[in-house]
Amino acid sequence: MSDASPAPDPGSPVAPELAAELDRIAAARTLLIALDFDGTLAPLVDDPDDSRALPAARTALDALAALPRTIVALVSGRSLESLARAGEAADDQPLVGSHGLEVRFGAGDARPAVDAADAARVAALRSRLEPVVAAVPGAWIEPKPAGLAVHSRRVADPGAVRALVESVHVAAAEVDDALTVRDGRDVVEFAVRDATKGDGLRALVERLAPDAVLFAGDDVTDEDALAALGPGDLGIKVGEAESVARARVPDVEAMAAALEHLLRSRERFSGGAR
Repeated sequence: MSDASPAPDPGSPVAPELAAELDRIAAARTLLIALDFDGTLAPLVDDPDDSRALPAARTALDALAALPRTIVALVSGRSLESLARAGEAADDQPLVGSHGLEVRFGAGDARPAVDAADAARVAALRSRLEPVVAAVPGAWIEPKPAGLAVHSRRVADPGAVRALVESVHVAAAEVDDALTVRDGRDVVEFAVRDATKGDGLRALVERLAPDAVLFAGDDVTDEDALAALGPGDLGIKVGEAESVARARVPDVEAMAAALEHLLRSRERFSGGAR
């Protein structure tokens, strides 16, 4: 890959400061592009099964993954199965699910999330929380291998959301006082094992040995991955929330534009080879 910097792209909608950072990271010999999915590549929707990446983001990621020494991974709080489905992931695409508890390095090469004892704890937790969640119209439980998530995005009354969050916190503690609990955007997640997206990202880096990493995410749970980046890596925060990320874009559309810019820059560095 050439060491020469590409000429600036005058037609890019990306802010000059971010464009310069993307051009810098595009020059890495081996580049790992690890991205949160919901709220970063895909707009947030009421039903997680309906979530799909924006077409522009999908096209850019597919093209990036086809370039030499360029690895595209997805990092999510979703279960590995849900992430692979919503992310329309190829069988050999690296994935991190369940906030780092599940890691797939490639086809047939995955790290399991739980053992039999953990599965029993998850079953007991779900049995306790199901009636609490069922009593709130619009709320639902998303099962995960190492726990579950209580979603409130479809609950219309903010007061009911606050009461639900308090109730599930109390009920979960009654059944299992050793849970890992994360409050996210319209969701409370409970897990019987403790891991973060940062742990998952570190596992990918250790196995795949990239020269540089780009990570982008929108939620508070993405901060662990952003904090795990090295000084030569690039972190991008999607949205206006407080973040340790050095760069920022306002929304998923702007993130797609950043990926398109990264693609053009990486193609120039690699001579367009596929």
